[in-house]
Amino acid sequence: MQQIAIILGSTRPQRKGEAVAKWVLEHASERHDALFTLIDLREVDLPFLDEGIPPSHGRYQHEHTKRWAKTIARFDGFILVTPEYNHGTSAVLKNALDFLYGEWNNKAAGFVSYGGMSGARAVEQLRQVMAELQVATVRAQVGFALARDFKDGKFTPADGHEKELTTMLDQLVAWSAAMRQVRLPTGGEVESGIPGFHHVVGPDGRVMARMEPDADSTDRADTGTGDQPGNIGDDRFMTSSHPKKQER
Repeated sequence: MQQIAIILGSTRPQRKGEAVAKWVLEHASERHDALFTLIDLREVDLPFLDEGIPPSHGRYQHEHTKRWAKTIARFDGFILVTPEYNHGTSAVLKNALDFLYGEWNNKAAGFVSYGGMSGARAVEQLRQVMAELQVATVRAQVGFALARDFKDGKFTPADGHEKELTTMLDQLVAWSAAMRQVRLPTGGEVESGIPGFHHVVGPDGRVMARMEPDADSTDRADTGTGDQPGNIGDDRFMTSSHPKKQER
């Protein structure tokens, strides 16, 4: 069964997000196709990013990072509950995302937001961040407007939001299951079943989907749908040569 984390992305005193996250958990817990867990970043209590090595290398130095990595690694998907501050998401949520890399990869995420504009602009920012973390984000989302869904400071969601949440959860559970197939639980190299990709186990033991080099030019990647400029970073797709196949 899919394991989905609901991550509460506000730590402010008298935050509105706590009521929103608990509402999400209450309705999500009625489902029988996934298990949902609420993660409160106030309780996680991460400092501002203090790792000397880029997270993409997976060599975490601090115990708080290792604990956070262990927490995130066990989930198949995520619901990010985000406020909108100054046209974007909260610093504490962005910081929590930035601490890790491989633990987010090849999973799925959905969004529940709130703010003056229903938090829509925070979600647009988060979609870009999650794409870089190789997380598939679902189209459906839920947004709560301060003027409509909060009365005298109390969370009072208007009609229709439960249906929006159900649609988002349907998509998220399905995508979480699909992305599970992209992650490889055993060592070695196998065909991924996706044109232009294969799986390889990196030196740190993490499984990554790699792009095949183009037959005509090893400096470009063959995506299976047309040539694209290759990514030469050491944290994601390789293009300069085939990785050496590992013995099973």
